[in-house]
Amino acid sequence: MVEEVQKHSVHTLVFRSLKRTHDMFVADNGKPVPLDEESHKRKMAVKLRNEYGPVLHMPTSKENFKEKGPQNAADSYGHKQYPANQGQDVDYLVTGVALTADTKIQRMPSESAAQSLAVALPSSQARADANRTAPGGNEYRLPGAPDRSQPAAMNSIVMEAGNSKNSALMAKKAPTMPKPQWHPPWKLYRVISGHLGWVRCIAVEPGNQWFVTGSADRTIKIWDLASGKLKLSLTGHISTVRGVIVSTRSPYLFSCGEDKQVKCWDLEYNKVIRHYHGHLSAVYGLDLHPTIDVLVTCSRDSTARIWDVRTKASVHTLSGHTNAVATVRCQAAEPQIITGSHDTTIRLWDLVAGKTRVTLTNHKKSVRAVVLHPRHYTFASGSPDNIKQWKFPDGSFIQNLSGHNAIINTLTVNSDGVLVSGADNGTMHLWDWRTGYNFQRVHAAVQPGSLDSESGIFACAFDQSESRLLTAEADKTIKVYKEDDTATEETHPVSWKPEIIKRKRF
Repeated sequence: MVEEVQKHSVHTLVFRSLKRTHDMFVADNGKPVPLDEESHKRKMAVKLRNEYGPVLHMPTSKENFKEKGPQNAADSYGHKQYPANQGQDVDYLVTGVALTADTKIQRMPSESAAQSLAVALPSSQARADANRTAPGGNEYRLPGAPDRSQPAAMNSIVMEAGNSKNSALMAKKAPTMPKPQWHPPWKLYRVISGHLGWVRCIAVEPGNQWFVTGSADRTIKIWDLASGKLKLSLTGHISTVRGVIVSTRSPYLFSCGEDKQVKCWDLEYNKVIRHYHGHLSAVYGLDLHPTIDVLVTCSRDSTARIWDVRTKASVHTLSGHTNAVATVRCQAAEPQIITGSHDTTIRLWDLVAGKTRVTLTNHKKSVRAVVLHPRHYTFASGSPDNIKQWKFPDGSFIQNLSGHNAIINTLTVNSDGVLVSGADNGTMHLWDWRTGYNFQRVHAAVQPGSLDSESGIFACAFDQSESRLLTAEADKTIKVYKEDDTATEETHPVSWKPEIIKRKRF
C-alpha cells in the first residue's frame, strides 16, 4: 500500500476513492440505481468544487507539476473544471502536499480532512518557487498567508512562522538599565563608643526612642537614639551576643548568642523571664513574626527553630540546610520564613507544615544576609559573589547587584528604595533598589586606637523614621549616618548612561 501511495499523486487517490464510493446513488424509491454518464460528471464536478476546491486550486510548484490530460475551460463559478473519467485513469495533481510512507487512504474524505491536507505545506524553497510562478487573480489563499504584493523572501519567512509568534525571527533589543531614582548621599554624623568588643547586632525599638546593640563583650546595651548616650547594660550571656530584636507586640527584648542561648528580656524589670532551649550550637540570628507570637532562630547546627513565645515550646525544627544557617527573616505573607545559609542556599519555608517550599541555589558562596522590602513583595540576599534580588512567593530571580566585592554581612532597605550592604572589610554600598544602581560607596575610618584590620561592618539598620542609618562595626563603635540635606541632583548627579546590561548567569 505504501508503494502504491508513493507512485500516485493525491488527486489520483481522491478521484478513485470518490469514484468507488459514488458509483451508486439512492433513488426516490429507496433502491440504488446507476447514474448515467452526464449525471455522474455533473455530480463529480459539484463534489470536487465544494469539498476539494481549496486543495485543487492551490499554487502549483514547478518540481511537482505533471500534466496528465487537458483541462476544460472555467465553469460559471470561476473555477477550472477537470475532466471526468472517460475510460482511462486520470491522475489529478494536488500541489503543496508532501506524501510520506505514513500516508493512508481515507475511504470517505470529509471536508475537514481535505482542509487538513491543504495546511501541510512543502519546503520553504518550494513555496518560494510557487510564489514566483503562481498566477494572480482570484486564486485561493490560505488563512494567515501573506499578501502577494510582499517580496518572495518575506513570504517564505512569514509562511515558515505560520500562525505562531515570529518574535524569534526579529532582532531583540538589548536590555538597558532604566534611569535610577535620585537619592541624596548619606554622611556620617555621629560615632558612639562604649562596647569593649565587636558590635555584632543592632535593632531599633518600635517607638524610635532608643536602640539596642549586642557585642562580643557578652553585653547588651541600650542607647538613646537622639543623643547617642548609654541608657542601660544587660548582662547574662556568657559568649558573643549575635542577635537582638525588640517586640512590637509586647515589652520584650529577645537575644541570642554563641553560647547556644536564646533569651527573652522583660524591659519593665530588665530581667530574663524566659529561655528557649534546643539549639545544639551557636545561635547566629533571630526574628519575630509580625502578626503572631512566634520567634524564629537560626543556628550553626544547620537548623532554624520556631518557638512559641509564651510557652517556650519548640513548634518546628526547620531541617534541610547542610551548613550553618546565618540569617532568618519573617513576614506575614507566604512564605512566612526565609533563611540564608553557609551552604550557599536560600530556603523559603511553610510555617504551618515546617517544611521547605522553595530552595534557591543561585548563589555560589555563603549567604550571610537577607532583607525583605517593606513595601514590595520582593527580597534581597547578600553573598560574596553578588547581591541578588528575588520575587515572592516562589523566589523568581529579578537581577544581580554586582560590585560589592567583599563578604557581605548585612543588608537593610528603607521604603524609599535605598538598599544598604555592609561588608567585612568596612565598606558600605548604597543602591537604588529598583534599578540596582550603586549611587554611593562609603568606607568610614576606624576609631582612634584601633587597627585598620578592625574595619568591618557586622550589622546595620534604619531607624523607624528612616532618616538615620546605624551600623555596628568591628572597631567597637556604632556609627550613625543621615542624609545630606544640602545635596541636590545638580551637586550630586546620577552618573547614569543607558548602557546595555551585561546579563550574568545566576
